[in-house]
Amino acid sequence: MSSLCPFANVHRAGERCPRKIEEKEEKSDSGYGAKKGVVPAKCPFGYDSHTFKLGPLSCVICQALLFESTTCVPCSHKFCKVCISRFNDCPLCGADIQKLEPDADLQSMVDRFIEGHARIKRSQLDKDEIHAGDEKKKVIYEDFSLERGAFLVQHAMRAFRAQNFDSAKARLIICAEDIKEQLDKQGNTAELCSQLGAVLGMLGDCCRATGDSNSAVSYFEESVKFLSKLPSRDLEVSHTLSVSLNKIGDLKYYDADLESARLFYSQSLDVRRSTLKQYPDIKSQALDVAVSLAKVADIDRNLGNEKAAIEGFEEAIKCLESLNLDPVEVSLEQRRKSVLEFLGSQLPEQPGLLPTLST
Repeated sequence: MSSLCPFANVHRAGERCPRKIEEKEEKSDSGYGAKKGVVPAKCPFGYDSHTFKLGPLSCVICQALLFESTTCVPCSHKFCKVCISRFNDCPLCGADIQKLEPDADLQSMVDRFIEGHARIKRSQLDKDEIHAGDEKKKVIYEDFSLERGAFLVQHAMRAFRAQNFDSAKARLIICAEDIKEQLDKQGNTAELCSQLGAVLGMLGDCCRATGDSNSAVSYFEESVKFLSKLPSRDLEVSHTLSVSLNKIGDLKYYDADLESARLFYSQSLDVRRSTLKQYPDIKSQALDVAVSLAKVADIDRNLGNEKAAIEGFEEAIKCLESLNLDPVEVSLEQRRKSVLEFLGSQLPEQPGLLPTLST
C-alpha cells in the first residue's frame, strides 16, 4: 500500500496526515484557527490535533484505532487482536500473557467513535446554533484538522504497515462507502473519483497481502474504472492509474494468464508514455516507462517472442541511459542503476523475474 494520501496532490508524508491545508487560518482568542462566527468542536481524545497523538482508543502496537479489541490476561492491557497475537509477553508491562479475551464493549466504543467522529459529512454544519450575546455562532461538528477520509486512510495506512490487514481493510471500506455516497450526490467530480480510485487501490493491496487475488483484482479494476474518468493531464492520477494496471498485470502473471498480464502491462505503459510526453522534465516518469517496458518485454519472452522482448529491453535501457540526474538525486539514481542492472541481465539470455521490479 502506498503511503500517498488520496486526499492530497503529489504529496508524500510519514506519520502526519498528508492532507494539504490550502489556507492557513490565523489564531484567535476563541482557539487555534477559529474563524469569526464559528466555534470549532474539539475532540476530547486529541484526534483533532495537528500532531495526531495516540488516544485511549488506539492500539500502541500498530498505532491505529483498535480493531477486534482484545484484553491481555492478567495485566488487562488492550490491543488489536492481530497485533497482540504475535506476542507472548505484554508489550506495555512485560507480563506473561496467560490468555487473550475479546473486549466487545471497548470495540463498540471504537466503532461508535468512528461513526460519530470520523464519518462526519464534509463541511456539514449542525442546524443548532449557539447564541453568545448578540452574535450567532455556528458549531461545526467535524474533526478540526482532518477530513473524515484522510482520518480513516491514515489509520488504514498505520494498520497496513503493522500487517493488520483486516483493520486496514475495514477502515478503507468505510471510506469507500462514504465517497460513493458523495458521488451519488455530487456526480463524478475529479476530486471524488481520484480519492475513490486511490482508496480502492489500497483495498486491492490489502486483499493481495492476504492472498485473496480475486478480490484484489476486482478492487484494482474498480480503481481503474474511476481513475479512467479523470483527465490524463493530472500527474498523480496518471501514476495511480498506471500502478493499478500494473498490479492487475502482476496478479494475472502469477496466475499464469500471460496474455491478460501483457494487456494490462501494455495499458500501463501507454499511460506512462503519455505522461512522460506531457511532463518530460519529471525524471521519475522515465524510470516508470522503463519499468513498464521491462514488464511487457518479460511477458513477450515468456510467450516465445524473443525478438520483441529484446527490443523492449533495449528501448528501456536507452530510456534510462539518456536520463541525466543531478548529484543530489541519490534515491532516483539508485533506482535507475538497479533497473539498468536488471535490464542488462536480460540481454541476451536470462529470463526476467517480475517481482524484482518496482511497480
